Amino acid sequence: MDLQDVSLVTSEADLRALHQAPMSRATDKVLNHIDRHCRAILELSPFCVISTQGPDGADISPRGDPPGFLRILNERTLLLPDRIGNNRLDAFMNLLENSRIGLLVLVPGMGETLRINGTAKITDDARLLEGSAVQGRAPKVGLIITVEEAFLHCPKAIIRSGLWDVSKHIDRAQLPSYAAMLLDHVQGLTPEENDRQSDVMAARGLY
Repeated sequence: MDLQDVSLVTSEADLRALHQAPMSRATDKVLNHIDRHCRAILELSPFCVISTQGPDGADISPRGDPPGFLRILNERTLLLPDRIGNNRLDAFMNLLENSRIGLLVLVPGMGETLRINGTAKITDDARLLEGSAVQGRAPKVGLIITVEEAFLHCPKAIIRSGLWDVSKHIDRAQLPSYAAMLLDHVQGLTPEENDRQSDVMAARGLY
């Protein structure tokens, strides 16, 4: 199929004409704070995805830790700790240019998700970050997130995907290892250098 001939939707009117009108429980559910239900989900969640937008485009990034790692400082403010990673700093670089942030918060076994939109600032305040210490190690930086919108998202996507259905989980051996895929993706990376960098990352640990 020639993609040059694909029909495109270019206006809100045309887009909405393809869908039924949303019901009130979809349009009117948006809060400007963390209520008791949002709090309960955040306290149980070990994983979220954050989205940011910078001068070079959009970016998404996974974040995970023991349940409750997204700390509730007050009903309008969260703290997201940063852990040892690849040091690309994509989200942080974006936030230095554009403070807008979105979060998708998941709880294993729960179909519903929590969506949070707002702004974020990067903090290196040791007094604040100490409360996010794991295994005796506090993060060097974190995100102070101001909540502007918080709302529940229905479970249809999780149901359709079978995300939490163990019977649908793949055998990891179906795909090459992470290291093997990197050898194909990174031009000039040798197996020896790949192994060396893997050892460095392993030595740095999770925290």
